[in-house]
Amino acid sequence: MIRLLLPVLVVAAAVIAWLLLAPALAERRLRRAGEHGLSEADRMYLRQRMPAYAAMPGGLRSQLERLTATFMVDKVFVGCGGLQVTHLMRLAVSAQACLLELGRGDLPFPDLRSVLLYPAGFVVNEPREDEWGVVTEGPEALSGQAWDTSRILLSWEDVNARSAATAYNVVVHEFAHYLHAETGGPGESLLEAELAGLRAAIDHGEDTLLDPYGAEDVVEFFAVASEAFFEAPASMADSHPRLYTGLRDFYGVDPAAWPEPAAAS
Repeated sequence: MIRLLLPVLVVAAAVIAWLLLAPALAERRLRRAGEHGLSEADRMYLRQRMPAYAAMPGGLRSQLERLTATFMVDKVFVGCGGLQVTHLMRLAVSAQACLLELGRGDLPFPDLRSVLLYPAGFVVNEPREDEWGVVTEGPEALSGQAWDTSRILLSWEDVNARSAATAYNVVVHEFAHYLHAETGGPGESLLEAELAGLRAAIDHGEDTLLDPYGAEDVVEFFAVASEAFFEAPASMADSHPRLYTGLRDFYGVDPAAWPEPAAAS
């Protein structure tokens, strides 16, 4: 009986050891990926595509490169609707997502498993509730969606779209949704007060830095505000100082203090 049990015990011990060591080994692999960093070609691409990358201090830039390299190794990118995901697509999404993690830790979005990329906007069919509590159902075209804690969906056409006239960044928007669901953001009272201000400005027909879409609810407001925080920080600090301070404390970075970036070509 002892001879029969011995192999079973050995196998069981090996399985237990693997279960205990696997997370540590995975974390070590990711940290090594971050230490390896990005290639010079990757850096050149980010300088051309992300004005904030060139504007931020060198130490933060190195941190963003480490986070980006880690993200690219850790997350699975899936092309949907016939899209073939390239290295530069993965790089663009990863670097913009990791802007939100610059002041928050060394392993970006640890619970996220995959990023699904569509060629353009995609259609979902699910219930939607407006600010008055009215629920409607039917198809809706989206440019991105934080589906759950393990997946984020993005339209590459929208990821690739940039405009000097608007603080638009679909990657920042969707990953801000992810963080809001995970952490609650910088505080509901601050977000509610600033949301009320945006709604009042819209009601009076005023032009707003923040996308009017953010007036839908607190969740969308936080995502829209996060876009402006990273895409138009100086303007946001000037027009929404309290909100800017709250986001600065939440994200742990101060992009308004970085040199004004040149417009992306």
